[in-house]
Amino acid sequence: MEKPNFKIVLVEPEIPQNTGNIGRTCVAANCELHLVGQLGFVISDANLKRAGLDYWPHLKWFHHKTYQDWWMQVEDPKRVYFTSAFAKNNYTDVKYQKGDWLVFGKETKGLDPAILQKYPDQSLLIPLLGPARGLNLATAVAVVAYEGVRQIGV
Repeated sequence: MEKPNFKIVLVEPEIPQNTGNIGRTCVAANCELHLVGQLGFVISDANLKRAGLDYWPHLKWFHHKTYQDWWMQVEDPKRVYFTSAFAKNNYTDVKYQKGDWLVFGKETKGLDPAILQKYPDQSLLIPLLGPARGLNLATAVAVVAYEGVRQIGV
C-alpha cells in the first residue's frame, strides 16, 4: 500500500458523524486515521458508518488507548502539527511533508492547553473571518489535510 499522505489524529473524538466524515476524507486524501483515548461512541455505531458511507472498509485506521500509546508511534516529533483556535501560527504557513501527523482535539474542548504550550511552533490556527467560534471538526480536518495535499503536489 502506498505511504499515506498524512496521518490524521483525533484525540478523544465525541461525535460519530464527524469521525465518519473524517474517515471518508482520509480515504479520499490517502491519509491514515488515528483515534486516541476514550471515544464518545463505539466503532460499530451506525452514525459513524452512515457518515463514512461505504468508504470505511477502505480506511486504514488505528485506535490508541492513550495519548502516550499514540505518541510512541511518532518517529519525528518535529513532524507533528497540533490544531487549535488558540494557536498563533496559521495552518498555511507550514511546509507540509508526506507522512506528517495532523492532530485535532475533541469537539467540545479541543486539545489540552499543555500540549500547545509544549509545542507552540507546531500549533496551528485556521483563521475565522466571521463571528463563528470555530469550524466543525470534520471541516477543520479537511481544510488542513487538503492544504497539505496541495503543497505536496498530489
